[in-house]
Amino acid sequence: MNYKDIAKETIGNLYKAHTSIRKSGIDEKLIALAELRVSQINGCAYCCSYHAKELSNFGLEQDIINRLPGWKHTKVFNNQQTLVLSWAEAITNNTDNWHEIKKKLVEHFSEREIVELTASITLMSTLNKLRITLAEED
Repeated sequence: MNYKDIAKETIGNLYKAHTSIRKSGIDEKLIALAELRVSQINGCAYCCSYHAKELSNFGLEQDIINRLPGWKHTKVFNNQQTLVLSWAEAITNNTDNWHEIKKKLVEHFSEREIVELTASITLMSTLNKLRITLAEED
């Protein structure tokens, strides 16, 4: 199903929001890292491939990208990346520890950055689910 053409305005607005987040001033590598992790959790093969290539184009080493599924068991991610990945997983999995992670976010990010990052994570889940359920198979 070509859901992008069927609901051009609605889907277009979702992509406009994505573009707005990317222009918000937050490091695009952090946003792409969160988006890749969310896509992995949700199982969107297309989005996983897209964001892995994007991170590579941003200069992130392939070895680091390959370690993302096991990020909790490696030291290749810096503190900021680890915090963003924790936040992405807490929101995507709807875990109870999001309050603790949010307290740490406030120490490293502005309120605007937290809102934009959170919007990015929740929007990526939506885009993943649209792609998985409505797109033609890749």
